[in-house]
Amino acid sequence: MNLAKIQEELEAACAQVGVKVVYAELTGEGMSSGGLCKVKGEWRVIVDRRSSPGEKVSVLARALATFDLEAVFLSPHARELVARHTAAGMNQRDEP
Repeated sequence: MNLAKIQEELEAACAQVGVKVVYAELTGEGMSSGGLCKVKGEWRVIVDRRSSPGEKVSVLARALATFDLEAVFLSPHARELVARHTAAGMNQRDEP
């Protein structure tokens, strides 16, 4: 499965769990490729639009790893990517 299709699938999963995906140019010293945040009470994952396809997929998977995805359909490959981030405990959030 190619990265563009996985990215689309992860974006759709974000929408299903109520996370808005925003692509923007992230600037500043020490900026990463993006991540999950809460803006005015709503979850968003902000992704640097200049990131590589692999980095974009990683940011989305890391954000999704903090949500219950049991009722969300993901292909086996996409689910594995999210599971890697869940198992690593890479991104923890406060409950809404």
